[in-house]
Amino acid sequence: MKRSGCKKRRPSFRRLLKTSGVKLENKVKNKQMKQQNVDKKQRKEQKKLRQALKSSSSSERPLETYCKRPEEEHDDEEFVENLPTDMLEDNDLQQMRHLSQQASFITRDLSSSTPVHSGKKRRSEMIRDYEKIPRKMKKTEEKEVIHLLPIKDKHRLIPQTMERVVETKKEDDEDEDPEDTCCEATPPAVWLTEATPPAVRLTLGQRQRVRAATLAQRKLHIAALGSAIVSEPISSVKRLKELRTMLMEAEPSVAVTVRKMVMVSLVEVFKDIAPTYRIRPLTQDEKNTKVKKETQLLREFEEGLLSQYKFYLEDLEQTIKDWKQQKMKRSQAVGIGSYVALAQVAVRCLCELLLALPHFNFHNNIIVILVPLMNDSNRTVSKLCCDAFRKLFQQDKVGSASLASVRVVSGLVKSLNYNLCPELLQVLLSLRIKDLRKDLESTTPQNKNLNSREKKMSRMQRKWKKVEEKLQKELLEADASENKEKKLKLHTETLNIVFLIYFRILKKGQKSRLLPAVLEGLAKFAHLINLEFFDDLIVVLQKLIQSGDLSNKESLHCIQTVFTILSGQGEVLNVDPLTFYAQLYSMLPQLHAGAANDDISIVLRCVDGMLTRRRKHVTQQRVSAYVKRLSTLSLHLLHNATIGVLCALRTLFQCFPKCDVLLDNELQGSGLFQPELDQPEHCNAHNTALWELHTLQKHYHPVVRTFSLHVSRGAPSEGSAALNAELSRRSAVELFDDYSMSDMSFNPSVGKAASKKKDHFVVGDMFDTELHDMSQRALTASADDTQLDFTGLQVD
Repeated sequence: MKRSGCKKRRPSFRRLLKTSGVKLENKVKNKQMKQQNVDKKQRKEQKKLRQALKSSSSSERPLETYCKRPEEEHDDEEFVENLPTDMLEDNDLQQMRHLSQQASFITRDLSSSTPVHSGKKRRSEMIRDYEKIPRKMKKTEEKEVIHLLPIKDKHRLIPQTMERVVETKKEDDEDEDPEDTCCEATPPAVWLTEATPPAVRLTLGQRQRVRAATLAQRKLHIAALGSAIVSEPISSVKRLKELRTMLMEAEPSVAVTVRKMVMVSLVEVFKDIAPTYRIRPLTQDEKNTKVKKETQLLREFEEGLLSQYKFYLEDLEQTIKDWKQQKMKRSQAVGIGSYVALAQVAVRCLCELLLALPHFNFHNNIIVILVPLMNDSNRTVSKLCCDAFRKLFQQDKVGSASLASVRVVSGLVKSLNYNLCPELLQVLLSLRIKDLRKDLESTTPQNKNLNSREKKMSRMQRKWKKVEEKLQKELLEADASENKEKKLKLHTETLNIVFLIYFRILKKGQKSRLLPAVLEGLAKFAHLINLEFFDDLIVVLQKLIQSGDLSNKESLHCIQTVFTILSGQGEVLNVDPLTFYAQLYSMLPQLHAGAANDDISIVLRCVDGMLTRRRKHVTQQRVSAYVKRLSTLSLHLLHNATIGVLCALRTLFQCFPKCDVLLDNELQGSGLFQPELDQPEHCNAHNTALWELHTLQKHYHPVVRTFSLHVSRGAPSEGSAALNAELSRRSAVELFDDYSMSDMSFNPSVGKAASKKKDHFVVGDMFDTELHDMSQRALTASADDTQLDFTGLQVD
């Protein structure tokens, strides 16, 4: 039975679309399979051919040797002897001999199975074997290597290589630092194999010329990149990256110099192109929204700048870590001896960025890197960091950078268990928190008055007041003026951390070398200490002084701290610091014109706080004793300290008029003055006189003579003994600093000494009358007529 014929259905367009991709994939797979099969067949055939060649070479055997019998050898000899010699002509015989010397089948050993010409390789085969050697040698130190022509030996080919060098004229040798030449060990510019002839090696002069040329080329490249980045910063992020990658200079001869130049150049570039605001990361919604082309370019620039700035700071930090760890890297082109110079440049760059970009990103990271380096054993690095933080504290008007730095210092002091150098704590003396109390007093009463007024305001008035405050806040933000409340908050937190550091050292580290810096800091910021700490602090300072372990300067700082506290908010305390008065009185004779002359400024501050500001709490006997001892002290000090002491005496005479009794020779009361007694209340200073003022009127310094005359007359405000306005308006500490000789200059300048030589000689001043008459006659008469007769003179 036949089947009914049915037509094949035509596929639809959708079906064709679905199956078209599958068909194409199948076709590609079939082609790949066919190609793989063909390759397999070819490999098999080649393998079989190689095996056949090996089997054929191994099946070759040497020819069998035929051993003759002795009878045959005897017959052959007889046959050769019986042969006629005249059967060959001479030419034919000579040709046969020549061929016998050249024929290889006659001369070669038939027992060997090697081919006839196996020892002779054709030149094409030799070149083909050489070409099989890889073009690039194995890189050991990541240097560019040039392959030279090989040297042919009897047994092998010796490959030859050398490092690529560029020979140009010597330039800019004077720009190099002396540190670079001593730190950089100039390696050979050419690295050769053992078999390289000595003629290929470069001499010392050639190496220096190659190094100078390479260094000049790097300088030009750095300058070109830097100028291009500064001129068009938005479109030069790639150039910035290229300049930063030059920090990884691999050429050993110029690596240290190039890295230093790139570090310094990048600092200047970042200072120029960094914006005056902090760049914040974009949110996902901000990234997805469409913006203008200019805005998109600005975003890309900010993102690229921030990433390159971050990588640059990481490179500087890694340079410092390599110096601290003293570890040599395998691919490092810089020797261990050069780490110190690179680290110092890196620290200098970080200090520049710390001061120039305090508002920019990663500023706190720079602080974290530099604060531990203030305690470094390298004096250069430590001094750089300390000076940078002093400048930062002085120019920080807001207080955010100071707060971040003080926090890191506090953590460092605690982690190292007070084993620090005193310079680290002396940096805190540069903090701008002196006027904190004035700002608090200026803002606190206003808030109280406002609170009292708000209670009386109506609802509508309060509403309008909130609107005014909001408007005022917007105006302040538009003027870019700092909020006082924010500033006070930052300063208060900074001050709390500073006093926490000081109190920890006073409690746990009294015998450490940080105590002088702590006492100096307490003396400076004592007026800002809270009232609740006064009693405990005075007790601790009194124990320190009575222990006798402190030096004169440390004891003076303790006394200054106590009286700074008592002259401010501590006036409400009922404390009589008699022991501190006696301690300072006994210390004054120990000061002199040597190294202790600089401590006079602390003494002047102590006298001002002890006597002038506490004039209502001081007895007349105590003041008289201090006046007498200060006048005695002024005799053996330098002129600037003497001027400061005389200015303090002038102030005491004005505040205590009864001290005029010391200017008279008459005795007041009973008892005799006992200058060796260290109790100012019982030394009877009112029964002495200030004879030192008369001695100081003959001093070599004119200002000292003026002040001593002024004080000896009772410090009048008018008259011939009165001071001029310039001297009378200055304080004792200001005069001490103004007339200091720290800069090796004399103020006022010293004039020329007057000559004692007479202009003319008077005859009658030295001779008697008779001799004078004779000399006059001799001068008036002629030389021929006059004869001098000295026989008649009588000598008395």
